[in-house]
Amino acid sequence: MTSSTGRGLLHLAAAVDQPTVFDAGSYVELVRLAERGVLDFVTLGDTFARPGPDALAVLSRVAPATRRIGLVPTVTTTHTEPFHVQAAVATLDWVSRGRAGWHLDVSTTEGEARLFGRRHAAPADTLWQEAGEVADVAARLWDSWEDGAEIRDVATGRFVDRDKLHHTDFEGAAFSVKGPSIVPRPPQGHPVRVVDATEGQARRTAARYADVALLRVTSPAQAAAVRTELRGTAEEFGRDPDTLRILACLVVDLGDGEHAAEPGWGSPLFGRRRELGGGGGGPLGTAQGPRYRGGPVDLADLIAVWHQAGAVDGFHLTPVEPRRDLERLVNGTVALLQHRGLFRTFYPGSTLREHLGLGRPANQYAVTGGTS
Repeated sequence: MTSSTGRGLLHLAAAVDQPTVFDAGSYVELVRLAERGVLDFVTLGDTFARPGPDALAVLSRVAPATRRIGLVPTVTTTHTEPFHVQAAVATLDWVSRGRAGWHLDVSTTEGEARLFGRRHAAPADTLWQEAGEVADVAARLWDSWEDGAEIRDVATGRFVDRDKLHHTDFEGAAFSVKGPSIVPRPPQGHPVRVVDATEGQARRTAARYADVALLRVTSPAQAAAVRTELRGTAEEFGRDPDTLRILACLVVDLGDGEHAAEPGWGSPLFGRRRELGGGGGGPLGTAQGPRYRGGPVDLADLIAVWHQAGAVDGFHLTPVEPRRDLERLVNGTVALLQHRGLFRTFYPGSTLREHLGLGRPANQYAVTGGTS
């Protein structure tokens, strides 16, 4: 699916993190605002390293209060049970009617390990290899119910067609899973898997299993290089690289309203488009990730230049002040991109996969005749 520019359609997502907020209404309000901007999805971060509400539970509450936008909580694959995680994500897909995603992450600190007392902290590369196994077994469990496995035949008392249930029989380095799942196959087949592919083994895990790869880079040249690498690695794993969406991460501070972006923050105006197109300018690298500070108009120009250069498929934007910056993003930046014909004005489908232009995966057991 391509736009009139010949590039793939522009995809936009936003974080709705509010670590100290426990009121569900605040999250509903933010996600509804993002939905008015027709964003592909929102993310909600989570970690064992700090207090805060459970991201998956919060977005399960948001699901019935929204209609189209994708909902992507962070759920760590470290210290959690893969069987339970996949069932929870599948449940979110059911309650949202096909709008669920899953941002896979790992827990690397000894403090997080001590919360569970099962094992010590492990190197990040080891944990990302484990995350890949979790992503693999999740897909197998989602497929362990074929479509139509539920028959609900009251007359015969048969709830399920046992010939359409399959055991996964998965043996990983750190866990094993028999299956089948306790949740029927999700509406999307596989909820969308999101991985931050910026560093190390996480990049290979993303290339093999992710539907959306996030990158923290400060120039289109960097983004394009990693994009090429990710697509090449995905192809080595036997994937169609066109099934991988690559989004650049950007922390956005729109507190300066309509003022031009500060020097060094990536304004493409007044002859500075060359900076955005090369390695000499663009967002400023910070401890929180690449960061833009300026007005909604300059941000729209930055997004347009990066996307039209073919560096990324879109952006994942994290507002510095969620309510203020998300409102300026939707009413300013997104509205301008829509006015220019660079971003859609309505959702063409009802599922997150449809928003992203991704097909519904075939069931691996139905296709290959896996054993039950």
